[in-house]
Order: sequence, then structure tokens, then C-alpha cells
Amino acid sequence: MKGRMKRQSPGAAFVGSLSEAWAEVRIHKTRVLLSLIGVAVAVAAITSVAGLGGIAEQALRESSERSGGRPAMLAINVFSDIGAAIDRAAVTTAFENVAARYKVKYHSSVVNGSREVQSATGALQVNTTAVDVDYLVMHRISMTAGSWFVKSDERRLAPALVVNEAFWRRLGSPDLRTHPTVKLLGPHPVSAVITGIAGMPYGNDQPAMYLLTSAFASAASSSSPGQDQLQFEAWVPPSLATALSPLIRRDVLAAAGSGVTVQVNRNDYLAYGGDQLGPVKIVVGGVAGLVLFLGALSLVNISLVTVRQRIREIGIRRSFGATAGRVFFAVMMESVVATLVAGAAGVAVSVAIVENPWVQGKISQGNTIDLPPFPIEAAVLGLVCAMAVGVLAGLLPAVAAVRFKVIDAIRY
Repeated sequence: MKGRMKRQSPGAAFVGSLSEAWAEVRIHKTRVLLSLIGVAVAVAAITSVAGLGGIAEQALRESSERSGGRPAMLAINVFSDIGAAIDRAAVTTAFENVAARYKVKYHSSVVNGSREVQSATGALQVNTTAVDVDYLVMHRISMTAGSWFVKSDERRLAPALVVNEAFWRRLGSPDLRTHPTVKLLGPHPVSAVITGIAGMPYGNDQPAMYLLTSAFASAASSSSPGQDQLQFEAWVPPSLATALSPLIRRDVLAAAGSGVTVQVNRNDYLAYGGDQLGPVKIVVGGVAGLVLFLGALSLVNISLVTVRQRIREIGIRRSFGATAGRVFFAVMMESVVATLVAGAAGVAVSVAIVENPWVQGKISQGNTIDLPPFPIEAAVLGLVCAMAVGVLAGLLPAVAAVRFKVIDAIRY
């Protein structure tokens, strides 16, 4: 029949409902504005928690890796049982052979001690860590200026030094381009060249420095560790750490000979398990969730009032053929569209906060090498939360709208 109205396709009906929902939001924008501000703030809070939490996690991870090494970092300690000197060269060669056998790409010997350094201001006792070239990658050493050691530095007559800022300032903050030198005192004094400035895992309050193990051993002083202990580190895949530990211990012990104890332990933060930021995430996420819930309640209130004021309009639409499902969907979509717009605004605010260099510097303490990008999953989480609030806030008003009788609604 010509007079019969054509049935709309599902796609056209959906687009029409969205258009009607957006028109209603614009008409009643004053009523829903305050509630949507609450939703936007809550979404911004939840998204920012996820984004800033990622930066904080990375900063904490890098800080832990500077002190304990990357996962999985195996510490191999060789002790003399009877106090006799250990054949350092033989044990070191044995460890390097073990590292090659098990394809350990990054490994280093580690000697912690101190060296007496003669500078322009007098003799200083400087905390010293003697390492190999791979130590930079294994411990995420953050270079402030200059450069780390390279393999060719092992052949230098004047050893290379990487110092912390406290030591550098104590020397008068010399320009590294002038190749500043200090004298390492001891049985065999030697001039050393400062090639870089780096952060130390345990703070920068006291003068400290790194130098290569070969340079440390060649001019060992009385304050250096004794010859009855050796320490090595090996960075291995976490999945292989448990299997490799006894094998490395066995092979190093076999090369070290009798009267020696070899211990292999994991030093990295994952060896202790647990999420160090877990409690903070729960508290902040709980507060953001509460704000989101209060915003949803307020939006439900306003939606119910708005639907009551539109009873006559709904009755007229029903009398012209609008189905209950169409009315239900249209009323619910008003809340969903409004909260999605608020959610998008909240996500935009969150991106501006998380990507702000000042905020990133405060969260990461300015000592994070690999700052993570803004997480897409955080933006998706914010929009999903906004949509969920819209569905919950629109459900009761939509149910109320379809329960009105057409004749009563027209008479209203």
C-alpha cells in the first residue's frame, strides 16, 4: 500500500537513534553539564592513574635494575674457605668460559671497594666499583654526560673513569672535553682520565666512581678488597635462571679447585616477587571509581527527571508508531552519548597531564631512560568506563519511558 510507511533498516534506525540522542543532549545540556563534569573528572582520574602508573612503574623498575640488575641477574660469589688467596686470573677465565658455553651475552666481574684519589683539593677516599664494559647495559646506568667505557679502554695506559656528580663537583666541575685527570694513589700511582658522569644506584651524595676491573686490579691499594673473594654477574633469560644457576656453580667450582665455595643467587627485583605499586594503584583507583560512581548517580537522577518531563513527547512518538524498543534505545543512548563525550574530554585531559614533561619529570625523578608512551589501553579503559556509566545511568530512565501507557502519556 502506498500510504504504508516504509520500514527502516537496522543501520538507519541506529544512526537515527544516535542523532536523536545527540540532539536531546544538546537541548538538555545545562541539566547534564554538572554530572558530565563529574564523569569527565573521574575518567581523567582513572586514565591518568593508568598512564602515570606506567611511568612510575618504569621509574621504579629502572631504579631497581640499577641496584640489582635486570631480570634475571645472577650473582656468582667465589669465597676462599681457608682464607688463602684465590687464583683470580684462573677463576675469571673459568667464568668467561662458562659464559661462552651457556651463551650468556652480558656478563661482568664486580669489585666494590675504595680508592684514594689525589685531586687539586687534596687526597680523597672515593667509593669505587670496578666493572666490565657490559655493566652499563646490565644495570641500566644513566649517563649524565660524557661516555661509558668501551673495549679499547682496557688497553689505555691512563685508565678511564666514570664518576658521579658529587665527585665531579668536588673536582670543580671541569669540562669533559678537556679530558680532566686525577691521580689514583696506591703502590702503583697512575693518572686516570674522566670520560663520563653517571648516576650511581645508591645515591650521589658522596664521591664515587666506576673504572674497569683491569685498571682497578693493576693498582690495588690497601683499602681494596682482599684476594679471598670474587664476584661476577651474568644476565640470563628469567626462564633459564633456575636451570642455569646450578650449572654455572658447578663449572666455576670445578675450575676454582679445592678450598673454595661458590654461591649463585638472583639479585634482580623479580626474585622477590610482588607489585611494589599495587597498594598505591588500589587506593587511587578506588578514589577514581568512587568519583565515577557518584557522577553516575547524579546522571541517573537528572535522566529520570528529564524523562518525566518528556512523557507527552514519548506518548506522541509511540502513537505515531515508535516501538518500545526504539524508545528504550533512544533514551538509553542519550546517556551513553553524553558520557562518551565526557569520557573523550576526560581522556584528552589525561593525555595532556601524562605527557606533560614537568609531570613526567616529577614522577620519574628525572632519572628514567625509557619513558613509556601514553598507554592506548588507558584511553580505552577510560572510554569503556564512560560508556558503562552511560549504560547504567540510562537503564532506569529507559525502562521508565517504555512503561508509560500511550494514552496516559498523551494526556499528561
